[in-house]
Amino acid sequence: MPGYLRHTIPQGHNPAMIIGDRLRAMREEKQLSQGDIEKRTGLLRCYISRVENGHTVPAIETLEKMARALEVPLYQLFYEGEEPPKLPILLKRKASDEGAWGSSGKDARYLNKLRRVLGKSDEQDRKLILYMAQKMARR
Repeated sequence: MPGYLRHTIPQGHNPAMIIGDRLRAMREEKQLSQGDIEKRTGLLRCYISRVENGHTVPAIETLEKMARALEVPLYQLFYEGEEPPKLPILLKRKASDEGAWGSSGKDARYLNKLRRVLGKSDEQDRKLILYMAQKMARR
């Protein structure tokens, strides 16, 4: 197993430095320079340096670019194992939820249309509509 996959995050350390250390280790493991990463990602070499030294916290989009440049799946930047982590067992929906209003068909289309319209409304109008809907539901 490569060294960068065995890396653990010590408690009390800056996460920006940890991800930077991990990116540097992965880059060096693949014998790539910061210039190589610059060419593959379009990110400036000085920015890559700042990330690797823990001076800048990269956005998820930046991490995606770096993972592609390093030719590794994104999860390997955060996870120590060779295989993807096992997904947690999520709560399953109750059988009664299967036929819930808005879950399929005409109701789902109506709910989606309502969502789009509410998204275009300002917050004060959304609060008013919610208040009115709550009052109507109590009848």
